[in-house]
Amino acid sequence: MTCKQWWQPLGALILVAWLAGCAGQAPAPDVPRQPDDWQRQQDELTALDTWSLAGKVGLRTADDSRSANLDWSQAPNHYRMLISGPFGAGRSVLEGRQGAVTLTTGDGRFEAASPEALMQQQLGWSLPISALDSWVRGLPAPGRAHQQTDDELGFPKTLSQDGWTIRYRDWTYAGSLWLPSRLIMTYDDIRATLVVNQWQPGVGSDDASEETPGATQ
Repeated sequence: MTCKQWWQPLGALILVAWLAGCAGQAPAPDVPRQPDDWQRQQDELTALDTWSLAGKVGLRTADDSRSANLDWSQAPNHYRMLISGPFGAGRSVLEGRQGAVTLTTGDGRFEAASPEALMQQQLGWSLPISALDSWVRGLPAPGRAHQQTDDELGFPKTLSQDGWTIRYRDWTYAGSLWLPSRLIMTYDDIRATLVVNQWQPGVGSDDASEETPGATQ
């Protein structure tokens, strides 16, 4: 197959898996976001490395427009993303552990050392997938150049990093944290809209906490 053929559905599937959504949401507080909320939660937000999420992503390219549902369980040692919808027949699963990422679809099982390597292997190009676990929390990926603007309450409004521009359009309160609930991400002619239906910070699935050490995004 050519790289363009892999894009439908495999390339789109990997990108959507990368642009994940969340599961289990706390009720909103009685008051809306306050000017000191973002700074107040920085330590807890930075330390957050386990969560479950459920949401929906719309992906638009120069050639196509699609959407998919996604459930993401993240733990320090393992992540698992279940993708359902028109990006693939039935269920597709992206899983990461130390030194290995696998993508299982109706077409088979594909494996590489990292999500970036998997995209390179199947598409001939890759994107900075490793940044998403930071971006979905409203944070820049550490150790790399970025530019950021804030809204009137001090929350991130836009974030530019690794060629992507992330626009934070809405926030939700889950546990003790304000977390992004609507993001628009653009890279050249790729536009991905993430709507988070549920966040459950601090809780991963049983599968996501199993024994394998050191998975990274």
